[in-house]
Amino acid sequence: MTGRLAALGLAIMLAAPAMAWAADPLGICLDEDRPPLSAHHRGKPDSGFDVLLAQALAEGLGRPLRIQWFESKLDEDSSPQLEANALLSDGRCSLVGGYALTTDSLVKPGLKTARLPDFAGATRDDRRRRVALGVLAPSRPYVYSPMTVVLGPKARDRKISDIGDLAGLRLAIESGSLGDAILMTFDRGRLVDNITHLVPARDDLLGALDRGDYDATLIDLARYDAHRDAHPDTAISASGYYYPIGANRGYVGLGSDPALIEAVNKALTDLAAEGKIAEFGKQAGLTYLPPREPAILGDVWTKIMQR
Repeated sequence: MTGRLAALGLAIMLAAPAMAWAADPLGICLDEDRPPLSAHHRGKPDSGFDVLLAQALAEGLGRPLRIQWFESKLDEDSSPQLEANALLSDGRCSLVGGYALTTDSLVKPGLKTARLPDFAGATRDDRRRRVALGVLAPSRPYVYSPMTVVLGPKARDRKISDIGDLAGLRLAIESGSLGDAILMTFDRGRLVDNITHLVPARDDLLGALDRGDYDATLIDLARYDAHRDAHPDTAISASGYYYPIGANRGYVGLGSDPALIEAVNKALTDLAAEGKIAEFGKQAGLTYLPPREPAILGDVWTKIMQR
């Protein structure tokens, strides 16, 4: 009897760390204003594709979910890489969802410290201090996020099969964006004279397109989905054309926790095989496209310049 009790005690001791890990909430950082991927607004229930996926992921790992909401600024000075790293390195979460998987976004940061983005529960001191950064580690991708041409009411019948088909249209683009680089450098600047630059977070790009002020733009497909959901009677339309250089999105954590990334990858594989990830996209109003190779996009700027 004594031997059996000793063996049972040893088994409990060995299992204790795993049991404690499973009982800990799974902290996932999500952007509070990126519908239809994720949205957190006062007086409304949390919503979005990444919210549904986070819930299923936590359930698959047998852990309660804790979402840490943060605000990412849409401007030329923002750095999603440093924001994600700071949140993770400060222990605000273990994973950041909806992260664009590119080699540039996963390199070791050139800075030793960075400021935290504004996040739910942040204090005045949190907004001032800098966080020592770690090294990011990606999960397997779970959705493909392409750029798409969106057409205004005066150009909705224009057939778009290549960027060159935008010639002659009044183009609007947010300054400093990926779409800006693509349009400005296309065919040695052939479209430059037709491009109007708008200021991110100040000018309403899709609103101006909806009013007919411009004929077309090039944006992330999810932004069009969000506008269509918020404005069911919108006059803008999707062209159906996807720019051939796009990025997958997945989770990113810290390289110091490889066990978590491995567990996340297994859970994502199971969810994809069951068709649940695509279903979450449908529920959230996202035009869901499965991940494409390469899993991690290489040098984006070189690829754009070479086209």
